[in-house]
Amino acid sequence: MTEQPSRLTPDLRDKAFRWIADDPDPATRTELQTVVARAMGGDGNAVTELADRMAGPLTFGTAGLRGPVRAGQNGMNTAVVVRTTAGVSAWLTASGHAGGTVVVGRDARHGSESFAAATAEVLSAAGFAVSVLPRPLPTPVLAFAVRHLGAVAGIQITASHNPPADNGYKLYDGTGTQIVPPADGEIEAAIAAAPAAVSVPRAAGTATLDDEVVDAYLARVALLPWNTSRTLRVVATALHGVGAELLDRALRDAGFTDVHLVPEQADPDPDFPTVSFPNPEEPGATDRLLALAAETDADLAIALDPDADRCALGARGPDGAWRMLRGDETGVLLGEYVLSTSDIADPLVATTIVSSSMLSAIARAHGARYAETLTGFKWLARAGTGLVYAYEEALGVCVNPEFVRDKDGIAAAVSAADLAATTKAAGRTLFDLLDDLAVRHGVHLTDQVSLRITDLRARAELMARLRTAPPATLAGAEVSAEDLLPDADVLRLRGEGVRVVIRPSGTEPKLKVYLEVTAPVPSAAELAEIRRQAGDRLAALRADVERLLTA
Repeated sequence: MTEQPSRLTPDLRDKAFRWIADDPDPATRTELQTVVARAMGGDGNAVTELADRMAGPLTFGTAGLRGPVRAGQNGMNTAVVVRTTAGVSAWLTASGHAGGTVVVGRDARHGSESFAAATAEVLSAAGFAVSVLPRPLPTPVLAFAVRHLGAVAGIQITASHNPPADNGYKLYDGTGTQIVPPADGEIEAAIAAAPAAVSVPRAAGTATLDDEVVDAYLARVALLPWNTSRTLRVVATALHGVGAELLDRALRDAGFTDVHLVPEQADPDPDFPTVSFPNPEEPGATDRLLALAAETDADLAIALDPDADRCALGARGPDGAWRMLRGDETGVLLGEYVLSTSDIADPLVATTIVSSSMLSAIARAHGARYAETLTGFKWLARAGTGLVYAYEEALGVCVNPEFVRDKDGIAAAVSAADLAATTKAAGRTLFDLLDDLAVRHGVHLTDQVSLRITDLRARAELMARLRTAPPATLAGAEVSAEDLLPDADVLRLRGEGVRVVIRPSGTEPKLKVYLEVTAPVPSAAELAEIRRQAGDRLAALRADVERLLTA
């Protein structure tokens, strides 16, 4: 952790003044001037705040930029967006794409409209043909548009499911896929070499697209369902994001007309007033959705994250109570669905090293190829030829890699509705299908432990300690350690029926640990008892891991 100064130093003051002088946005110039004035007046809190704002530029990683909307180099603001886009433009030109088409889209967060406009203006001045999506739209539409329009790149202004104060900048290459190394490092170097934001040329001349690209996307999504049953009552929420309109249209275009949106969460609102954290995985985020499901006697509940690239499913359990499915439960259900309906020869399915291992068993049963990648769809989308399906445990699902090479919550929702309707017509439930998979492939239970560590040096030291002295046993099983360095900062521990994957988070000050317990199921009659035993073992594994992290 960087030690914060207790008083304003000349270096920090001068660094802030230089940033103010180079900032083309009068609003953020004034914002930072106010913080500097407070710091110069002896306000210690202002000194700490200023040091944080000027602590260094946001890192351009493989997901682009993400940070709080505020003035200063360590925030999302027009100056940062302008210099970032100047770097992206230079990288595209050096890569042989000068003058090509770049698609620019945005969500409805604070600052998104102005950041998208600045991005388009810098690209236009650099000689690119810029096509701007017509309004705030889901990220999957941007990923689709890159390939649909033959663009050389796409840029989406979004912070996905981050807190309301954040925004971000996400870059896709000409394949409609998120960038991977070494491109991120090359772009970061180009950003560092860019001139001050006030000196970066900007020009009008961008073209705002009409709804043709949206209609084309929805037309492809409507073709995803393979079955004919359409008797299904769906409740859904967009969590104040940009997905409600297109989700409703996509479901109706596919023939699912009994759709009910959570009304107070349907319209975009950058303050996300009804949730403390706009992520379907967070406790409480789907309370209104599940209440509406119970009230309307629904068959399926769907929650999108704010930019609609993630999809969570909810269903009524055997006890009559509604609950959300875990990401791995949704992932294996849709994996089985896609492999059962796909007509592609020699198909490939993929998931990440931290997701449930059940997908590998499902793939073997269907004679399909299986791949595991590092976390993130930037890797999953590149898993190999013949990819028909990919998912990650954090609610990212791709059922349509043929036309969207990224996670797509809307397409996943339509496919889930097809599966749920067909299952309902057979007098069964999604939980029955999960039981079928468990009997066929064994119980696979997953969980996660997150340890918040704000001191990055302490986090690195903990990883080093675990590598040097990994545990010999976990949950009663002897385990062996596999270090994924240098490819990834990941340590994997495996033993009979247990798996633990440890990695630092790339977006939060946390160490994340992913747990899995597996057990064979000899017969359906034994499933409940084996699942109970596996649950007990998962609890023991979690306790062992928590002791390991805090020892």
